[in-house]
Amino acid sequence: MIGTVFRSEDVAAEHRFDHWRELIGRTHAPSDMSSDYAADFWAEQRLLQLGPVTVWPGAFRPMRFRRTARMVRQSDPEFYHVSLVLGGGLGVDHAGRADTHGPQDLYVVDTSRPYDVGPPEDNCGVTGVGVELPKALVPVSPDRVGDLLARRLSAQEGVGALLAGFLTGLAQQADSLQPSDVPRLGTVALDLLLAWFAQELDTESALSPETRRHTLTAHIRAFIRRNLHDPDLAPPVIAAAHHISVSYLHRLFQQQSDGETVAAWIRAQRLEGARRDLADPALRATPVHTIAARWGLNRPAEFSRAFRTAYGVPPTEYRLRATASTAPTAPTAPQDIPTGSADGRVVRVPNGN
Repeated sequence: MIGTVFRSEDVAAEHRFDHWRELIGRTHAPSDMSSDYAADFWAEQRLLQLGPVTVWPGAFRPMRFRRTARMVRQSDPEFYHVSLVLGGGLGVDHAGRADTHGPQDLYVVDTSRPYDVGPPEDNCGVTGVGVELPKALVPVSPDRVGDLLARRLSAQEGVGALLAGFLTGLAQQADSLQPSDVPRLGTVALDLLLAWFAQELDTESALSPETRRHTLTAHIRAFIRRNLHDPDLAPPVIAAAHHISVSYLHRLFQQQSDGETVAAWIRAQRLEGARRDLADPALRATPVHTIAARWGLNRPAEFSRAFRTAYGVPPTEYRLRATASTAPTAPTAPQDIPTGSADGRVVRVPNGN
């Protein structure tokens, strides 16, 4: 596991909001925080320090963050704060621009300028991922970045989608990650952030060659994941889709994947997708060969051999073991508040009643 976790239920009810406010004040740019739910507050946050980049997935009941000009003068860490909204919504008034941000929106604030961030009137809770990085690491002027501040920016296309996928995956997998993973994760986070700024500002030429290579590799991996069902997916198809040569594609993977070949990475992703489906009780009646074909593995005998090599047992036996003790899950309590997540799941934020 990486990162530290705060859960409000670990604190006595009467102290929860004050404790949360103190925690945020220690880890983020100072701001005045208030909530209509202070007496019955709920929040959860994980703090991940990835080198120069700080990532904090969180969920909380509606609250307002207000950073005044006086606070800026007293203390300015000189960060850009990027937020990915997954559920609920936030209104942002910053740098002369006001907008409301909902699920699958990204927005940026500059700690060197005042801001006022709070929920819309009908909002019942917020889930999302915040990211902070030093302004000095972004290779364009603050005046230029000012064009982005508080704007509603899409997390569903281009580098924004890659960034959102990385952040949500990081939040979901944090319990299984190890401290040794932190340096590489920090590099990926910074490269995606810089590439996203560059795309939004049309300043790709300011990126280093290494960052451009990392971003291209992320694009290629996302393309592969979207097309794993296609049995014809192969290096020539992938290279053509990204306007590069097959030899350069292989070089990218050798550099970015510890020498793993493109074909090996595709096979591993397909097998992992089939493994997840075989362990899914809802797909228990679906034939094994049908599941394999969904992942572009159309030759049953080859699939069975590859699966046994990867996981130690044939796919049919794996399914029996994985689903043998599966029991129906209890329905979520009706008093919970549903909010969206990046992968279509429902994240539920207790409402404290």
